[in-house]
Amino acid sequence: MMMGSFPPTADKWAMRFHYPNFQNDMWRIYGRVFFDDADYFRVGDEKRFDPERIRAFMFERGIASCPTVVQAIRETGNASDKDLTVVTTVDLDTILPQVPKVQALFTTGGKATEVLLNLLAEPPAKSKHPKTNQSMDYPYKWQDKDNKKSDVNSLTLYRLPSTSRAYPLALDKKVSAYKDFFKKIGKL
Repeated sequence: MMMGSFPPTADKWAMRFHYPNFQNDMWRIYGRVFFDDADYFRVGDEKRFDPERIRAFMFERGIASCPTVVQAIRETGNASDKDLTVVTTVDLDTILPQVPKVQALFTTGGKATEVLLNLLAEPPAKSKHPKTNQSMDYPYKWQDKDNKKSDVNSLTLYRLPSTSRAYPLALDKKVSAYKDFFKKIGKL
């Protein structure tokens, strides 16, 4: 399951789906990784991606997507996570039972990783957070609908590079990181 932080302000949206900002490279990266075509999910020459094509692809590949932050304040009005004040985080007790076969969570940057790790019963020290392109065990115990704790689900958390163009890493290197990750988890 792919987990980012929080979408940009609505005026930056080019579609109603995850990573809606046309300037964000997420769907270009996916296009290059899976189809060797950065414009695979683009709608012709328009400055937007096709959310239905993306949904169908993700369903076919068994890739879920969920933000780590449900409610936030963008202090400066831009999409930068450094200016994001988290108000409400995702409720993993509700989300994880909906995707019972999930084995890996992957974050698309530092803020999403930080938020997700803070949801653990015993969050690791900041120094123990995985660095970009690293992973760690993610032992999460969620409550089922009868308010009973489940067994610890054996998950792995991978931290991938941010797909924001503001993140100082060349697109080719981001593509390479995502390609390596999807190979590692058997999706490519």
